[in-house]
Amino acid sequence: MEGPTPVSALIHAATMVTAGVFLIIRCSYLFEYCLDMLLIIGIAGSLTCLFSATIGIIQNDIKKIIAFSTCSQLGYLVFSCGLSVYNVSFFHLINHAFFKALLFLTSGIIIHALNNEQDTRKMGGMVKLLPYSYSFMLIGSLALTGFPFLSGFYSKDIILEISCTKYKLIGSFSYFLGSIAAFFTAFYSIRLLLLTFFIRSNSFRYNLIKIHEGSKSLGLFLLLLVIGSVYSGYLFKDLFIGFGSVFFNNSINVLGRNSIHFELEFLPLYIKSIPTFFSILGFSVAFYCYQFLFHNLPNTIF
Repeated sequence: MEGPTPVSALIHAATMVTAGVFLIIRCSYLFEYCLDMLLIIGIAGSLTCLFSATIGIIQNDIKKIIAFSTCSQLGYLVFSCGLSVYNVSFFHLINHAFFKALLFLTSGIIIHALNNEQDTRKMGGMVKLLPYSYSFMLIGSLALTGFPFLSGFYSKDIILEISCTKYKLIGSFSYFLGSIAAFFTAFYSIRLLLLTFFIRSNSFRYNLIKIHEGSKSLGLFLLLLVIGSVYSGYLFKDLFIGFGSVFFNNSINVLGRNSIHFELEFLPLYIKSIPTFFSILGFSVAFYCYQFLFHNLPNTIF
């Protein structure tokens, strides 16, 4: 599905694409009594999570990279529902809306600045020409990868931790595929930043002369999304997840046999660190590969 960038930010990030996940969450009263259906949901979500991430690493259209990233994040949301942690799925849905809308709107600024050019192979060298857009894209990409203490870190990592505490085959299956998908997520996020902002410019001189940032009003809305991308995970984690949270009241039903929150409190630290390790590995591999291909890259992107 294709559409104007504001439509993509609304539909892909926050509303229509996630409506199916919200329906699963609200129908928890039905799914909890059918273990076979929960197994199907978990397997489908895990496979979607990894498959979409592998497609994202070879896309060249800037919006397609972000769109397949959305498909991958939907995989996380769905398989967490298959593990009966609907509240964590909803928590990640909220966080995802902030940083994904930020990425889509920032990509729209870049496309507009380059005279409707969407191919990342025809970009590059814009870190000094579009510094604000680079900052917004960097924050959104880091939140997407689950960088420590940004919003994605609090929700995506806990999904993987919970899948590890599900002492069944579906738990191990989801944890393994989700961790590998975290590697690919970091890879295509850094790839997007490098191709768009850091390689030697492949744009037409006509486009570079007229390049410009977005309007001040748009920058204000992007700043609000930045605040959400940075702080929403920390501010809302105790509201949506953990013992004593009554936010959902009776709108979500989880049977006692499927509840795994207690085991999460005693998960070893090295298990919790594995998704972060895969993300850092994805950063390193992407940066090494593209520094090898393009020798004019700087030593750091920060």
